[in-house]
Amino acid sequence: MTLRAAQTPAAERLRIRAGEHTGPTSGLAPGFAQANLAILPADDSLDFLRFCVRNPKPCPLLEVTDRGSPHPTALAPDADLRTDLPRYRVFRDGQLISEPTDITDYWRADLVAFLLGCSFTFEWALAAAGLPIAHQVQGVNVPMYVTNRRCSPAGAFDGPLVVSMRPFPPDAFPQVIEISARFPVMHGAPVHIGDPTEIGIDDLAAPDFGDAVRVGVDEVPVFWACGVTPQAVAIEARPSLAIFHAPGHMFVTDRRHVDFDIKESHDRP
Repeated sequence: MTLRAAQTPAAERLRIRAGEHTGPTSGLAPGFAQANLAILPADDSLDFLRFCVRNPKPCPLLEVTDRGSPHPTALAPDADLRTDLPRYRVFRDGQLISEPTDITDYWRADLVAFLLGCSFTFEWALAAAGLPIAHQVQGVNVPMYVTNRRCSPAGAFDGPLVVSMRPFPPDAFPQVIEISARFPVMHGAPVHIGDPTEIGIDDLAAPDFGDAVRVGVDEVPVFWACGVTPQAVAIEARPSLAIFHAPGHMFVTDRRHVDFDIKESHDRP
């Protein structure tokens, strides 16, 4: 696939840095993976690292930056995590205080950034297989819900699993499960299919994050672990400072989706 200059990850990050794109990142730099972001003080970072290791479905680790460095050297070495996401969410002691488009003023020498896998990658694979993604078709952000399932705790980090939802007809389930399972560091296979009340979701039309989508009469909701989970956990953990991406406003990496496809890696000579 040949990309126009404006579609490359570096060019899209520059547009975001310049304030030319402040909305959700779905569809930016086609073919390239995106990532969830969590930034914490170094004193909290080891416990959060343990939390990610113990909860790999919602928090699949792609990279951890050096203390005080805003540069993800493995995923996009020329990027700056202070400026290269369209919108952030800043928490102090578990309270949301700001949703800026630039976190330079909040940056400190003791901060550590975590980049986590994003479901946009398996969405790309599902769409490539001819399986339409409801929120893309309907032109809205993916719906996300806080569930009644608890994550495995680590230190102060303990809280509910957040899931994203995409509806599919039952005859597509085998293909949906097989395709998304090929991307374990992008949340992998679904965690629940069917009745949302079984995981504590009372109303699909009222997501906690993102936008509601219409579920067709021949469709069933399918739920995946979501990278917004750390935000719900931070509200309970109350670290002195925590910075995240705004839901749907991800970090665009230099790595291609296919780099994370375990089927592709197994098939290579």
